[in-house]
Amino acid sequence: MAEENVIAGHLEKPGPNEMRDPVIRHELKRAVVWVGVVGGVALMVFLSQPLLLIFGGVVFAAMLDGGTRLLGRILPIGRGWRLMLVVIGVIAFLGWIIYFTGSTLADQAEALRVTVTTQVEKLIAYANSHHLFDNGIDGGQVTEIGKQVMGSIGRVTSAVSTVVGAVTSGVMIVVIGVFLAIEPRLYERGVAWMFPVDRRLHLYATLQDMGFTLRRLMAGRLLGMAVEGFGTWILLSIGGVPMAALLGILTGLFAFLPNIGSIISGVLIILVGFSGGVDMGLYALGVYLVVQIVDGYLIVPMVAKRSVDLAPALILGAQLLFGAAFGLLGLMFADPIVAMLKVGLEHGSKDAQARAEE
Repeated sequence: MAEENVIAGHLEKPGPNEMRDPVIRHELKRAVVWVGVVGGVALMVFLSQPLLLIFGGVVFAAMLDGGTRLLGRILPIGRGWRLMLVVIGVIAFLGWIIYFTGSTLADQAEALRVTVTTQVEKLIAYANSHHLFDNGIDGGQVTEIGKQVMGSIGRVTSAVSTVVGAVTSGVMIVVIGVFLAIEPRLYERGVAWMFPVDRRLHLYATLQDMGFTLRRLMAGRLLGMAVEGFGTWILLSIGGVPMAALLGILTGLFAFLPNIGSIISGVLIILVGFSGGVDMGLYALGVYLVVQIVDGYLIVPMVAKRSVDLAPALILGAQLLFGAAFGLLGLMFADPIVAMLKVGLEHGSKDAQARAEE
């Protein structure tokens, strides 16, 4: 054998520390693979926030692309011009909210904090008077109870406590989304370049299906946010519930978080409603139920479930896991991530089945 030498009449073979030994080379390759996998997972956890910001840019790009495609049905102009109109429309809408409701919402935000605190204290006093808790609860324990019962709100508050960080993250998501929406094919080819040539056709099909699914999912999300936000605003205003504008905007924003968002907004609406009396509280409860029924039984089945058939328990579980692991961004993007994984696994399963049949 080429790798063996005869020295002093003895047949000498490579030792365990010699790289030319086939066994050593094989084991080294296996070790490198496992170290690479572990290192990749650790790197993804360490870079979770930047990765989620990039994924947020992908989600925002899907929204812009969906609006551009929808606008193309009524305006026969180039895609670039339609995309510019969509971006201008988004900026104009945000500017309108800030300009016309900025000062009002600032005052209402402080009033909302005082109202919620007062209502929680009343609930604690009612519980103590009826001996619902063995040892009673004093005022100093209200904050701790709130953190335990409404952990999601506490996580959201801590995540956005740094205004500069929140604004910077939002700007990064918008910038990435705009660049992706301008020329999505360029980035698709860049991703495909990292895969073998014979796998790229399958990759393009998967990415196309992922884009379609994400556009439909976000279309349903935006429609649900608009219905919940404006519906809550209008109905609460009709009933004379205080801070109707702020509650409507918060309800619309929290609607981006299915399941958990509706619980948070419902608690706020009911607490503010009962601050004006039992009748107003019952009216606020009725408004919340009507809005949730319309969104849950009309909007979601009409748009979201046609594109992504995800079980509610799966979405809620993913939100809890991603929220606990990655904070607010993980909570926001839990269901788009699950939807993308579902599409990828479905395409992988179909491809594996097709290869097995060949």
